[in-house]
Amino acid sequence: MNALKKALNDSAFLRWSMMLLVSFTMATNYYFYDALSPLKDLMQIHLGFTSADYGFFVSAYSIPNVFLLMAVVGGVIVDKMGIRIGGSAFILLQVLGAFITAYGSTDYYNSGGFGYGFMDSFLVSVSPALKMTSLGFFFFGLGAEAGIVAISKAIVKWFKGRELALALGLNLAFARLGMGAAFILSPRLVTEANWTIPIWFGAILLLLGFLTFLVYALYDLKFDREIRASDDFVPEERFRLADIGGLLTNRSFIFITLLCLTFYSAIFPFTKFAPDLMINQYGVSRELAGTISSVLPFGTLVFTPVFAWICDYRGRSATLMIFGSLLLLVVFFMFTQRFINPFIPVFLLGVSFALIPAAMWPSVAKIVNTDKIGTAYGVMFTIQNIGLWVFPILIGVVLERSNPGVTEIILAGGDAVYDYTNPILMMAGLGIAGAVFAIFLKREDKTSGYDLEKPNKLN
Repeated sequence: MNALKKALNDSAFLRWSMMLLVSFTMATNYYFYDALSPLKDLMQIHLGFTSADYGFFVSAYSIPNVFLLMAVVGGVIVDKMGIRIGGSAFILLQVLGAFITAYGSTDYYNSGGFGYGFMDSFLVSVSPALKMTSLGFFFFGLGAEAGIVAISKAIVKWFKGRELALALGLNLAFARLGMGAAFILSPRLVTEANWTIPIWFGAILLLLGFLTFLVYALYDLKFDREIRASDDFVPEERFRLADIGGLLTNRSFIFITLLCLTFYSAIFPFTKFAPDLMINQYGVSRELAGTISSVLPFGTLVFTPVFAWICDYRGRSATLMIFGSLLLLVVFFMFTQRFINPFIPVFLLGVSFALIPAAMWPSVAKIVNTDKIGTAYGVMFTIQNIGLWVFPILIGVVLERSNPGVTEIILAGGDAVYDYTNPILMMAGLGIAGAVFAIFLKREDKTSGYDLEKPNKLN
């Protein structure tokens, strides 16, 4: 930039305002993703889902990102077409998917409403309710991960060389407020007359998030014009397929991506079952189960800025990722000990949920050039979504096979509880794998020259 003229992102007020705008949009994404988590038992009662059906519904989110490589494609689109166009398109897909999911849950649809007959005309062993809600969650996932890529690139664009870790950390923290709000509000929005109100509320929130992103886009357009008019403007290189190949041959990128896979495979699929775990394992009400589960994302609001500040001003990002992975192992072991108050392991899970992302995402910006950051995040989200696709299904299947007959008793209106021990042990194994990859990353950093252990802030 011209030394005499300040850039838009030189204004602390403006760049933090941009962070808040896109963080609200991302919070609505997180809200809808978890809005149905406290409703698992109601989906079993009203839609006839089994635990395996519920696991399949949750995994539908990741199908486009695993099999259509949408996170990679989205990252490439964001790098080529820009944050405004790419982000707006992907967030609109989320809105469409949310409304389809809500519609597929309604009594109107399940009593033979529009689309029911078509959904009932194929794969007759699968209920039309499961098909329609899964289709909606598929479309939601089609836009969600790519939308997060766009938002992450927006943060990097406005904060690189400044308080990047803090900005990315606060972005995640505010987004997880949406997650926490879903756990608290969803069970309380249920009425005897209409149990789908929480789903419709989430869809409307997503629509508001889309409108908020359009406000951000206006400032992004002004920022782009300013960048192009500056004396130091250098056009970004065009995307090449070799860029992905370059990422996949970078050992540091591989290790941090595998850590991302194991960490989020332990966290997000678990949160989809967490309220049901609280109800069954600790005998609490649906409302209290949601409240306990909400401690996880609300805890990140407190701890993410702390860990992000450490990464920005003190460094040690790779070391913090090791600690965060080991903490996962401790947390899931605690869940197997029923005498421990569930608030304690959920709180510690929130600490881990703050620690690893606060260190991991800014580290990617050190490993990858800014003009390839969208593609890099897209590759990571795609590989991450393999876990988000596989593990909800695995949890549902393991849960049913570990508890024969329980689903049938619940559907018949009887009292029965699930034993979650085996799914919890499976999640604990992911904590061990994550720690191994974090150790490899730290060892590689000694020779890579990326300086992940050094502070992120340049001045």
